[in-house]
Amino acid sequence: LPALEDVPPSERMRLFRQKLKLCGALYDFSDMRKQVREKEAKRNALLQIVEYISAGKVAWDPSVVADLLECVGSNIFRHLGRGSNASMVNATAPEDDEPMLEPSWPHMQLVYEILLRFVLSKEVDSRTAKEYFSKKFMIKLLNLFDSEDPRERDYLKTILHRIYGKSMALRSFIRRSINDMFYTFVYETGSLQGVGELLEILGSIINGFALPLKPEHQNFLERALIPLHTVRNLAMFHQQLAYCTTQFVEKDPQTAEPIIMGLLKYWPVTASAKEILFLNELEEIIEMIQMEQFAAVMRPLFLRISLAVCSSHFQVSQRALYLWNNEALVRLVSARRAEILPLIFGPLYRNCENHWHSTVQTLTYNVLKLFMEMDSQLFDQCSAQFEEREGRAQQTTEQRQIKWAAL
Repeated sequence: LPALEDVPPSERMRLFRQKLKLCGALYDFSDMRKQVREKEAKRNALLQIVEYISAGKVAWDPSVVADLLECVGSNIFRHLGRGSNASMVNATAPEDDEPMLEPSWPHMQLVYEILLRFVLSKEVDSRTAKEYFSKKFMIKLLNLFDSEDPRERDYLKTILHRIYGKSMALRSFIRRSINDMFYTFVYETGSLQGVGELLEILGSIINGFALPLKPEHQNFLERALIPLHTVRNLAMFHQQLAYCTTQFVEKDPQTAEPIIMGLLKYWPVTASAKEILFLNELEEIIEMIQMEQFAAVMRPLFLRISLAVCSSHFQVSQRALYLWNNEALVRLVSARRAEILPLIFGPLYRNCENHWHSTVQTLTYNVLKLFMEMDSQLFDQCSAQFEEREGRAQQTTEQRQIKWAAL
């Protein structure tokens, strides 16, 4: 076919549609030596389509849109084999494994570019978006987030976000569909490549929620977002997940309590790297909460922090002790020190005496010094109570040993 610019303007739309239909043909990219001329011809046609849409010259009507979406669908909608998907999300696989890139990307990238330019065009608005993008189309688009190719997921993220922004009618459906994908990921398959990209979209969506939060949004937080902390490959998308949880707290401080209690519920007792991620997220949330929310969670929170403080894994212990470098946390702790210091004094004292890592001992001493300067009378009281408890424990141990010796 001739190039679009080589035919009279009156013929261009007919040629444009012909090129769309021809570009629906797929070629085998497993062997780059096969069909070289055909592949290059299709690539040139796709480039012309991208340029024509970008120039705003397309006379859109339902039949043209149907041709475009059919061309897009035939190129991008496909079965994603579970064999390739497992490699990147498998918790036992190294996180630096190279992803399997899509061989047909020279064509597929241009097809995504066509879809993106169409979504960005004036033709797609709040009224037409629902007509053009059926629920079936959206489900197929969302399923592609399981692609292992990060380039494809990046396009999908941009396109889905733009469709969400343009179509009020599709928003609830898109949120529910993402919700279902997370349910399947957490409770069934444990496999989803595009969790990070979906969470990036959700981060900006949460920012736009109205107050008070709808029950749908509260349920999404408690039943989908918080349980994402349980998956073993959390490190791959934790940054985006933590952004979503802090967005919820920033939007509505009342959500801090279920988030913190959820983190404590799913605390990774035997996974030190994940434990550090949880401590990082806790600090971000604590920076944003008020005394009312802090008071509701402080007892279980500091019981968990006290266990992290005396962890034998020195990085976990260090990270927990670094919490006291945070002015917001120190301010909250200072206001409720009478309840918090008795919970944490024992682990801090034992760290100073017994922890194997010298840096941890130094950090622990600094935290104890902070409490002593905060309230010396309370500090002395906790110290006396601790020594009394330790004395009784020692006495009980000695009596038990005497009884065992007698037996």
